[in-house]
Amino acid sequence: MSRGADLLSGRDRSGPDREGRAGPYPPSLPRCGWPGLADPLYERYHDQEWGTPLHGESRLFEFLVLEGAQAGLSWRTILHRREGYRRAFGGFDPAKVAAYGPGKVQALMQDPGIVRNRRKVLSAIENARCVLRLQEGGTSLDRLLWDRFGGRPRVNHWREWKDVPSRTEESDKLSRELRGAGFSFVGSTICYALAQATGMVNDHVVGCFRHPDFPLSPRSTFSRTDDPGTRLRRPPVG
Repeated sequence: MSRGADLLSGRDRSGPDREGRAGPYPPSLPRCGWPGLADPLYERYHDQEWGTPLHGESRLFEFLVLEGAQAGLSWRTILHRREGYRRAFGGFDPAKVAAYGPGKVQALMQDPGIVRNRRKVLSAIENARCVLRLQEGGTSLDRLLWDRFGGRPRVNHWREWKDVPSRTEESDKLSRELRGAGFSFVGSTICYALAQATGMVNDHVVGCFRHPDFPLSPRSTFSRTDDPGTRLRRPPVG
């Protein structure tokens, strides 16, 4: 086995993380040109999560909350508060968050583990209620989001990070639909960032080891769902 294949086989990785994903990958592998990848948490997110197909109401609601919270801020800022958000927003269970009342809002506004922006806090709560209304109407957040991007992961072939768009026609349409359903903090740029983060589109550049066309790319990746028993499946990379 070549050195490169050995790196991608898992022999040079540390033990699994708390969700069972192997990692991290060695720093010598080529990656997307994100500024800030010297941050281990940010690098791990790039290597193990970004662009990996994600399903399940609570997991997609998590990214809806986090991407909305990012508005006007950096993703690294939110990523370092992710566990704070998980604790504050009931493990991202839409039913729990939808039940939050004024007292809980006041408590959240005192919570240093999240971005204490009242509009964003209220948006997360109302968005949870919107998710429940979707379910009551016979659909789901999962179906709504994935259907707008074709229902299956789309692999793009950007050569440089500067070529990756911040919005598309699909994200424009999704933004309008979500707003029509009562969601907020769902502008087109946020919707496209959500699609990238949850693997509806794979926007890793072709020179990144996470792109499926990379010569030594692992041809599979971990699925991410609400069911812990399914998290170790390895479907094709999206």
